[in-house]
Amino acid sequence: MDALKAPPKATKLPMQRMLSTHLIANHRLTTAWLNKVEQAGVEAVEIFCALQHFDYRNKSQVAELGHWFRDSALKLHSLHSPMYTDNIWGRTGPHTHVNITELTKGLRIQWVDEIKRALEVAEIVPFRYLIQHLGAGGQEFSEYAIEAGFRSLEELAVFARQLGVEILLENTPNELSTAERLMHFNRMTHLNLNFVFDTGHAHIGAGVANEFDIMKERIRSLHVHDNDGTEDSHLYPKAEGGTIDWTAAMQLFRSKPNQFPLLLELREVPEDENPLARVARTFDTIEALEPTHD
Repeated sequence: MDALKAPPKATKLPMQRMLSTHLIANHRLTTAWLNKVEQAGVEAVEIFCALQHFDYRNKSQVAELGHWFRDSALKLHSLHSPMYTDNIWGRTGPHTHVNITELTKGLRIQWVDEIKRALEVAEIVPFRYLIQHLGAGGQEFSEYAIEAGFRSLEELAVFARQLGVEILLENTPNELSTAERLMHFNRMTHLNLNFVFDTGHAHIGAGVANEFDIMKERIRSLHVHDNDGTEDSHLYPKAEGGTIDWTAAMQLFRSKPNQFPLLLELREVPEDENPLARVARTFDTIEALEPTHD
């Protein structure tokens, strides 16, 4: 009788290096900055749809990016769906907060139409995924919100597919979008949407390992950043103040080779003179972490 074989060991497979433009979300996105991203060895980007940064309604800005991406080796991997309709992170009032689980039908239609405007970017600059939140930060669970989210996403998923885009739901800090609740949403609605796994949000919630294990078969992209377990601060991995176990996290990511890229979603640090050099060092640091074996 053959001896039982030990499970295969995790290997340090190379992962695609990608970066969210969230890093400069308080500044206008320019082709000059994208050139620097490409030179830093990043393979693709996720563009964050904040109007002060990337105005997806502005045909000239979209056209400029379209021309640039056509001639560049850097690719557009995804767009992060708009969260606010003002240019100061929703601080002008709740009427600017995009929420596809809005119970008032007229408002929900307004937010769906806003997201469609962002999706239309794919006509000029093709991208693979739209990253979508289900509900607002801190929102409580309700079956009514689930129904509203279903109505919105049913329409948006059809619209997105016509443009060659897939919608990914993100685990976020509210009662609708934990890993368990996202799986519940898929079971209830039969939309069977795939996910983007956010390390920082998982760390604030039930933990990176727990949330990853629940979501793992449907994860198609990552948002990689750190925090102290309480505040969604979008720190660089292994930065001071961050408490995620990155050796364990990288071992989880490597357990699903070729399923998703290593995509950093970071907050600007004003005193950083060369943030893209720090991005490159961060990729090197976390990719060099050695897997642990029992």
